[in-house]
Amino acid sequence: PDTVTVVADWIPFEEPNGGPNFYPWAAGAHYDINIDNNGDGKPDITYRWQFHNVDKRDGKTFLYNNGVVKDLNDPTLLFKQNYTLSELNQGGNAQRTLIDDGVSAPSDVGPTSMPDYGRLRAQAVHGLPGGGQTFAGQADDPFFLDLRVFDLLYGAPKLNEVGQDTLRGYNVNTIAIQVPKKDLALHNDAAGNPVIGVWSSTEQQSLQLQSGGDAKLTGKYVQVSRLGNPLVNEVVSAAGQKDAFNASSPVQDHTNTAFLNRVTDPEVPKDVELLYGIKAPPAPRNDLVEIFATGVYKNSAGPIKADLNSQLLNKGVDVKRFVPAEELRLNMGVPVTHDPNRLGVLGGDLQGFPNGRRLTDDVVDIEVQALEGAFNQGLPSHIVQALAKGDGVDHNDRGFSDQFPYVALPHDQGVNTAGSGDGSDNRDKDHKGDKCDKDCDGNNPFGSGHDGGDKPGGGVLGGLLGGSSNLGTMSPPFIGGLFGMVMLGSGAFLLRRRAPLGSPATS
Repeated sequence: PDTVTVVADWIPFEEPNGGPNFYPWAAGAHYDINIDNNGDGKPDITYRWQFHNVDKRDGKTFLYNNGVVKDLNDPTLLFKQNYTLSELNQGGNAQRTLIDDGVSAPSDVGPTSMPDYGRLRAQAVHGLPGGGQTFAGQADDPFFLDLRVFDLLYGAPKLNEVGQDTLRGYNVNTIAIQVPKKDLALHNDAAGNPVIGVWSSTEQQSLQLQSGGDAKLTGKYVQVSRLGNPLVNEVVSAAGQKDAFNASSPVQDHTNTAFLNRVTDPEVPKDVELLYGIKAPPAPRNDLVEIFATGVYKNSAGPIKADLNSQLLNKGVDVKRFVPAEELRLNMGVPVTHDPNRLGVLGGDLQGFPNGRRLTDDVVDIEVQALEGAFNQGLPSHIVQALAKGDGVDHNDRGFSDQFPYVALPHDQGVNTAGSGDGSDNRDKDHKGDKCDKDCDGNNPFGSGHDGGDKPGGGVLGGLLGGSSNLGTMSPPFIGGLFGMVMLGSGAFLLRRRAPLGSPATS
């Protein structure tokens, strides 16, 4: 109850058999998790992971491993990555090293090469000075949704292209960090200043020099991706705005008129009205401003009159410095829900999204309802019954763990293993008979969520399809998984980003 865990994912759609290079982190890039505890849109704390390669292949083999790997130090593991974890404070002006040579868990090559991946994961969990722990490595993609939303919003006008977890069987690269609440709170006072805003960002060096077949990154570091709330980067921001959004910081949002207009007058409800005849709520959408830009508090201009997760609720905040900023906000003081609802605040569970985002929160169903005005009359929310079915995917394909880093172990079988071998593919029919384990929700799309058990509650998961940034065609795998950031413990954030085209492999 005294800690918060932040989980950020990169590189969605990792096919488990995607060798021989598999899915390395971008060596030298800055993978950042940012904390704003005073509401000024600037990072007060940044946790930064920077990876480097440990490559023993010496140009003599293409193999990732040349034998069974039972330990991260086995000589059969020919390629791995270590990292430095730093903590930056006061806008990056102060820095201390938390971990000097941490080891990242490798990509799961398969059950023959890595028969006990759980052991490799455990070895990749490292303690932090002052309490807490961190992990970097591969995991099952914790996000769940039917991505046929892009086929005219699930096959309009019938809404019949639902119920298929598009991400079932795929992996992501995951970074997780668990720290005491006081380390994140303004003035280290988690009781008096419980609200934080979180987003992930990734930076690369601005120039690539090529000589003799070798490529070297050099120059100033520039930000190439940013992710906070789920769906904002992908669905709220227009295509022509994405590079600018990915390069920006939340402190710039309140002056970004083009972006703010997309929040107060969003596109999706208009598309729903056109395709399904469900009337779009009128602009300006101050309810969405609360959810995405200011946090929810009683004295706002929005309709959700509740003191939930705005930094303005922190006793130590200078109100004059507060600015609207797109961040994933969490009130660390909200008690853990022992019977969580997958719809979070929409389902009456104040510890769920948009108050953080837990791994089990069904953010697609929540945000579709929010965009269609479910919060427009305040709390309790009012479900838009015409869309109550949601995307028909209510839980992850694998149950989550009750131990840090909480995400499920990566898949080690190909996504298309259900194929018949004759060139056909029976995944659809196989999926209809798919059964989840005891941690999954029932069939009621608005019923209770996962059994609380010992799993941490609260959380945040950002982004739908990561930021599709084209800032440099040489970009390594920066932009993380598919949907954002998760905080576990008192709360959980899940951030995901997509890798740009032209990403280098292992060298």
